[in-house]
Amino acid sequence: MADRRLRIDRSAATEEFGLACQRLIPWPGGDAEPPVGAMACFLRPGGDSDPDCHNQDEVMIILSGTGSVTLDGTPEPPFRAGDIVVLPKNQEHVVHNTGDAELSWVSLYWPLREPAIRTENETENEEVAA
Repeated sequence: MADRRLRIDRSAATEEFGLACQRLIPWPGGDAEPPVGAMACFLRPGGDSDPDCHNQDEVMIILSGTGSVTLDGTPEPPFRAGDIVVLPKNQEHVVHNTGDAELSWVSLYWPLREPAIRTENETENEEVAA
């Protein structure tokens, strides 16, 4: 029987978004594409992630450390291990490690693939063509 366990492991992470990320879902060798994605994230003490904005909802499950997030330029209340932070889609977010130890969390986001954002101009062009 195949071992279906994954371990969150900082050494398995690669640099993305100004922090270290370990992709968890989809997992290697998975048969069908899942409806959500997940990654473990690790941010050095005093560090900030790169700004990110996407057309997907996201939640952060804080595993260790303390931090805060800025949403669309507005600072949000601080968080700590055990908290869950909601990042609404289409809002730029930056994660800040406010502590003296590594901040780690698991981000779940959905849908797995970011849907295209249709601009008002694209919609008008389609209506004219129809």
